[in-house]
Amino acid sequence: MERTFEIARLIIQDVKVVVVFVEGAPEPPRSLEQYQGLQRAAAQAGLDGTIVMVWPDEFGRTRFLAPQEQHAFFQIVDYDQLRAQINGTLTPNPAVGGFAEPRP
Repeated sequence: MERTFEIARLIIQDVKVVVVFVEGAPEPPRSLEQYQGLQRAAAQAGLDGTIVMVWPDEFGRTRFLAPQEQHAFFQIVDYDQLRAQINGTLTPNPAVGGFAEPRP
């Protein structure tokens, strides 16, 4: 089953970033698999930029999986501010290197 993610394409200090909104904190080691699947899906969709996965914690604070150079920004930005920037969607295709729904 395909899943569509909301995304926000941003430019942060001259760096293109694709923010992908996921539901809940990804569980290791699945988080790395999901992150890599989103990278492949973004490339296949022609989206250039650094992929950052974000989700709210139980208090509504921004949590994320991102390269180290993006941490400072995502540590201070409000989750609702990011959601206000949504400007597209991304649907990974498992048949071409994306990822499927979590395994039971």
